[in-house]
Amino acid sequence: MKLSPEETERYARHIVLSGVGGPGQQKLKKARVLVIGAGGLGSPLLQYLAAAGVGTLGIADDDVVSLSNLQRQVLHGTPDIGTLKTLSAAQAIERLNPHVNVEALPRMNAENAREMIRGFDIVADGSDNFDTRYIASDAAFFEKKPLITAAVGPYDASITTLKPYAQTDGEPNPTYRCLFPEAPPPGMVPACVEAGVLGALTGMIGSMMAMEVIREILSGFKPGDTGLVGKLLLIDALSMRFETLSYGWDPENPLNGKPG
Repeated sequence: MKLSPEETERYARHIVLSGVGGPGQQKLKKARVLVIGAGGLGSPLLQYLAAAGVGTLGIADDDVVSLSNLQRQVLHGTPDIGTLKTLSAAQAIERLNPHVNVEALPRMNAENAREMIRGFDIVADGSDNFDTRYIASDAAFFEKKPLITAAVGPYDASITTLKPYAQTDGEPNPTYRCLFPEAPPPGMVPACVEAGVLGALTGMIGSMMAMEVIREILSGFKPGDTGLVGKLLLIDALSMRFETLSYGWDPENPLNGKPG
């Protein structure tokens, strides 16, 4: 997919970058990425994917912009209050990079997840609830699509990349259900409206999600680069501590576990 002279100038710092280059930028232009949620994580994620030149961005959300969103959902502004987030996001992306196509989609649910995911190359889940995370991760497994998923608490966050349809060293990669076999009981994890969230933290994690998506599009920034597959990156913003935990395939998980 050839770049225009304007695109060549726009992406010049990528094109001279080892690990991206002209061929990598063409891969970005060709890519179709589905972003679930246009909120705290989705906002910076969409901004950086659009700026990077990802050709098509699907945005799955049915919420509208509210005043309390603007402390962290930086893709939207005060004039967007009351507007559908997908529309507000599309307008912001058009201003940022008119070379990017945006597809506005409804909220993901168990009935539409597989069909929605099927039309994209990579999925990035920035949703704020466990129901959607399990739906997205199961659907991405069955459709054989890489999934970057993240979650944010008041001062903490986590991010990982899932490719359970593939294998590493002869063993299946882990699923989301290998990492979290079941959702915590209702009320155990307070919602954002109850516990609050540090706005800048969502910006940090959304940017990391964008980096992982780009890594997947390019098949790594260098040979052997697998990113966060089989790894859970934990961030503690209070102590500014980062820790990466390795996790593996659970043969008893219901998706790609051993039968019986």
